[in-house]
Amino acid sequence: MSELQTVKIPDIGDVEDVEIIEVLVSVGDTIQAEDSLVTIESDKASMEIPAPLSGVITSVLVNTGDKVSEGSDILVLDVSASATPDSATDTSADTTQQSISPNRESAGSETAAEAAKTAAGTSSQSATSKGSLNIDGVSSNHDLVVLGAGPGGYTAAFRAADLGLDVLLVERYPDLGGVCLNVGCIPSKALLHTAAIIDETQAMAEHGVSFAEPIIDIDKLRSFKEGVISKLTQGLAGLAKQRKVTVVHGVGRFLSPNSLAITDAESAAVTTVGFSKAIIAAGSKSIRIPGLPYEDERLMDSTGALALTDIPKRLLVIGGGIIGLEMGCVYAGLGSKVTVVELSEGLMPGCDRDLVRPLEKRLRQSFENIFTGSRVVSIQTGDSGLQVNFEGGKAPTTDTFDRVLLAVGRSPNGAEIDADKAGVKVDESGFIAVNSQLQTNIPHIFAIGDVVGQPMLAHKATHEGKVAAEVAAGLKSYFDAKTIPSVAYTDPEVAWMGLTENDAKAKGISYEKGSFPWAASGRSLSMGRNEGLTKVIYDPNNKKVLGAGMVGPNAGELIAEAVLALEMGADIEDLALTVHPHPTLSETLNFAAEVAEGTVTDIYVPKR
Repeated sequence: MSELQTVKIPDIGDVEDVEIIEVLVSVGDTIQAEDSLVTIESDKASMEIPAPLSGVITSVLVNTGDKVSEGSDILVLDVSASATPDSATDTSADTTQQSISPNRESAGSETAAEAAKTAAGTSSQSATSKGSLNIDGVSSNHDLVVLGAGPGGYTAAFRAADLGLDVLLVERYPDLGGVCLNVGCIPSKALLHTAAIIDETQAMAEHGVSFAEPIIDIDKLRSFKEGVISKLTQGLAGLAKQRKVTVVHGVGRFLSPNSLAITDAESAAVTTVGFSKAIIAAGSKSIRIPGLPYEDERLMDSTGALALTDIPKRLLVIGGGIIGLEMGCVYAGLGSKVTVVELSEGLMPGCDRDLVRPLEKRLRQSFENIFTGSRVVSIQTGDSGLQVNFEGGKAPTTDTFDRVLLAVGRSPNGAEIDADKAGVKVDESGFIAVNSQLQTNIPHIFAIGDVVGQPMLAHKATHEGKVAAEVAAGLKSYFDAKTIPSVAYTDPEVAWMGLTENDAKAKGISYEKGSFPWAASGRSLSMGRNEGLTKVIYDPNNKKVLGAGMVGPNAGELIAEAVLALEMGADIEDLALTVHPHPTLSETLNFAAEVAEGTVTDIYVPKR
């Protein structure tokens, strides 16, 4: 007896009226749970919709080009019909991939939304490829293997696939995106946005608009953060599927200059793959201070802090760099009393002091304490919290905190991939030297991102990834960025690019600068903010732009114009004569250039 069920589009995120670009089944087909039914595409990504149940298709209710949303009918399925024996063996390729990466639950235990995500993730593993891995573990060969699927790695894999290479992308974690997307840049910005909204509503009381004290539902907040991550990782899985990039989840280590061993994290099964070329995009890890009680979960790294398990009453952040200050802003916004301890004499070492000063002044109002020139010498665990012992600066001898965040920097993973077995040279710090085409000392093996040196930034890695992929595909490409911008997404934000005053003074480089205070910016004042500053650094001989920096709301968005000016070889007059919209924060760069030119009218600058 037939048992008919209508299969509908599951929860596909915050999108609707997406187009069906391919119908993958027909009437009469026998399908298994999780088999792909249709491929849909939005402006964010494409994904395959899986079958929630097994059965025989009696009607297909959609066609290519149709628009569908959550709840739209796809087809009718007779779930009483049993699958034929042959149909169960047709999924050997998928079984192969699953034996390498058994990190997905069956569709029977998932919600519709989770099933959609599973389909997107699994589809990238089962992409048809001439290099598909064999179920018996025998080595397979690929044009290119990319080790690591962070921003640099997935960019390299996708670009290489676009250029016609057969690509294998190896990632140790369950989802693509690396540290940046899963436990770094993206989740921290989601939480920083939340903290900024809380701070902004509180500040509005001074302008006559008051709100009730915020009620923080930490589970919903965590869900919001994880939802952002899920949408992006799902999109990456779809992009891998579109490009027929084979994705394997496991830990990759070199066996020779042309082979790699991939160890599954759960089963410990090892599969060997061969390659003609490889790109190392293995990233970095948090640095640990020896002797601290890492077995106590109250001592966190940035990954633990972003897990947002609770909101501690008192939080100590060890490290006053960008990561530490960003996470300090998150927890201070959520209600924690935050203390920062920094070994250097100032916060964010390396950044010009005039940019850091407004940030530090504001943070001293929102943080409980900031101790510079100080360090942590030991931590003892106890029922009442973590007892921390300090020395140096104005830090107390001892204090107790509910949680401690260790954020003293990151170290590259170059020494953890057995690169020596491939002949690749790795220095004692774990960095791998490359040329302008991102080639290591072994010409067919490339390296990108954190493992090739500072700055350890995702946007550097992505551009390096494209160059490496293009060179691997035979194109004449090389990496020659004149600058890599840096941004601290604190409140206020700090951004800089090119030559800093610190570097100019240290290297004896002649320079001049023009600075414009945001206290004279109508847009900044209308936002209730007057602490900002924009400056431009230039060559006194030819007036060419050498660098720029800014501190204030949205500084990270504004720095791109200065980067473009440097890349295009602009001079101060170019910036001063470029008409900017008014009133905006972007015009502060224009005004800083006018200060340098001596043509500014928005502030008075005495003639020299």
